[in-house]
Amino acid sequence: GEVDGPSWPNGTHICEVEIDPETGITKVVRYTTVDDVGTAVNPMLVSGQIHGGVAQGIGQALYEGVSYDSDGQLLTASYQDYCVPRADDIPAIEVTLDGSAPCKTNPLGAKGCGESGAIGGPPCIVHGVLDALAPLGITALNTPLTPEKVWRAIKDAEAAQK
Repeated sequence: GEVDGPSWPNGTHICEVEIDPETGITKVVRYTTVDDVGTAVNPMLVSGQIHGGVAQGIGQALYEGVSYDSDGQLLTASYQDYCVPRADDIPAIEVTLDGSAPCKTNPLGAKGCGESGAIGGPPCIVHGVLDALAPLGITALNTPLTPEKVWRAIKDAEAAQK
């Protein structure tokens, strides 16, 4: 029978990253997403929503992190010390909308897509970075994957191999 309640979208995200081993700077150079959003009532708006979510996911994965001092004072309270992605940090994003399975619990057949890009982005990017660093034996890193964290992981792995 039919299910009463929400109908969640499904999707997959794939990205290509480049890492400068001398600086630890990580760049997402290619990003593709395929999302089952049911019936896209306005495909351009849905695509834009996913683009924005992917940009947010890039920020979460590579840039955005809060830190506090030992007294609990927020140290990242302004854009001077809380890094967010800039326009040149966002690659061209290829979005494919799959409407082959419309939602059966609403008359439009639409599924929610508001967080699709933001949910798929961070794990996609982190695993892309870990895949690139796998030959060095690096299997885990905590987000955000700042240049310093990536550089330190590379240098520590290289030192351990000597």
